[in-house]
Amino acid sequence: MAGEIVMREARENGVHVLPVDSEHNAIFQCLEGKSSLDVRRIILTASGGPFRETPRKDFDSITPEQALKHPTWNMGPKITIDSATLFNKGLEMIEAHWLFGVEMKRVEVVIHPQSIVHSMVEFADGSTLAQLSYSNMCFPIQYAVTWPDRVPNTLPPLDFSKLSRLEFFTPRYEDFPALNLARRAGETGGTLPAVMNAANEVAVAGFLDRQVRFPDIWQIVEEVMNRHTVRCAPRSGCNIAGRSVGA
Repeated sequence: MAGEIVMREARENGVHVLPVDSEHNAIFQCLEGKSSLDVRRIILTASGGPFRETPRKDFDSITPEQALKHPTWNMGPKITIDSATLFNKGLEMIEAHWLFGVEMKRVEVVIHPQSIVHSMVEFADGSTLAQLSYSNMCFPIQYAVTWPDRVPNTLPPLDFSKLSRLEFFTPRYEDFPALNLARRAGETGGTLPAVMNAANEVAVAGFLDRQVRFPDIWQIVEEVMNRHTVRCAPRSGCNIAGRSVGA
């Protein structure tokens, strides 16, 4: 919601911002000692949620109980629904854009059901670095707390002999429009990301209360974004209707 303002203040005050979210912590580790100018792509991994293979025609009948059954992570209801709609990954795209100083066009998403690769960075020379671990938030939390040191712990290391496969798929952008809505919000900047986030929170609450259907979450967010008159962040600019506008 305020990545532009927070990161500017951090730069001006010489403050390090250490990400704790597993995807951004993974990117942070891959980027250590590297310039954002060397980055070709930041690739965020997504589990795909419980409806990764569900046909679009069945979305209208999805219940809150079904949407709350995440295949990998144990999270609160709001974030679990965001994982089902992929709005969580859309928000993470905007976060990566501001945290690591790369344009939205260089931030991508790939579906990775096993949730072992927590994100990747592709560099200008074609090399890709990835951070891998079992799905346990203790890994990124510890690294953020102990950075720049790495401290031994009792967390289980990966046993590659037991990893049968690591799969990667292109997101179903038409069926899960949250990613394109988030890209639009991140590219526009200003107040639009905050508006997208707030509209999503209200829409998710409505779904959990059985007031709206699952696909209505995307439709509500898009309608609110379309109605919003974008304001630029203080001491900055934004991209309104394809035009760069100063605050």
